[in-house]
Amino acid sequence: MEKENNNSSRRNFLKLGALGGIALAGTAIANAVIDESPKITGKKVKVLTADGKLVEIDSSLVDHHASNDDFSNAELRQGVEGKKFIRVIDLGKCANERKCITGCQKAHNVLAPVEYIKVKKMQNSPLESPYWFPTMCYHCDNPPCTKVCPVDATFKRSDGIVAMDYERCIGCKFCIAACPYSARTFNFGRPEQVKFTEEHKNDTSDPNHCRTPYAQEGTVAKCDFCTDRSAQGLLPACVIECPNGAIYHGDELEDVVSNGEDTVRLKKLLQDRAGYRQFEELGTKPRVYYLPPVKRDFPFEDATQAQNTKE
Repeated sequence: MEKENNNSSRRNFLKLGALGGIALAGTAIANAVIDESPKITGKKVKVLTADGKLVEIDSSLVDHHASNDDFSNAELRQGVEGKKFIRVIDLGKCANERKCITGCQKAHNVLAPVEYIKVKKMQNSPLESPYWFPTMCYHCDNPPCTKVCPVDATFKRSDGIVAMDYERCIGCKFCIAACPYSARTFNFGRPEQVKFTEEHKNDTSDPNHCRTPYAQEGTVAKCDFCTDRSAQGLLPACVIECPNGAIYHGDELEDVVSNGEDTVRLKKLLQDRAGYRQFEELGTKPRVYYLPPVKRDFPFEDATQAQNTKE
């Protein structure tokens, strides 16, 4: 019976290929045709055919078009057991020194103008002082991005991280359109980035290096909470590089967050400082909280030059 089901699945797959070919616009599955006896896993995945139809096939019939020696798909999709990673940003400590941005870029081998973290000037009313507001992927517990992805390239892990499978991504940009926080970027294959990625793909000299690399050309990228560093109990690059301790990172289940200098109770910090989440009314349930910019460490200073005008 199992053999019959296997043969049936294979016939259906070959039939689809004959009718128009399974095309993931960047994800090759040619090996499924070449392999004499693919091992049926029973796990179904969604793929997009050349004529724009969404179909489900066995995961054994999908062969990713590239390999990632830094961080395997199995590791990427496996959440850290017993963890719920969370982040808190103290707006009273952010001075827009951009160290978090450059540290993140270096850790992921990303060149400007691509930024996983964006720092924006905000002002609630004319009577109030402006303040700096860092934004990034919020790793929502109810993420719109995962619901619109046709190939399961972006997914929610058990440890709270919303991750990206760059090998599966087809570059349709549905997730970019769905994200209400404009947290995602796209690798357009800029020549300087392609060259830099190739030259530094095995470079681990940066002490804050992240094993999750920059997205492949034609795919979507975003903040990943420095996935492998979080799994090892290390702080993400942005937290370490911030000179003012504005970014706290930690585990909700342990009720602990740290900015590298101070380690505090998460609930107490949020309750004492009136922590809030951006666009709470959307129901996305972000895993990034903000502390209002009160009792600032220093007065607000405007930027002396325009930042990131190219992206």
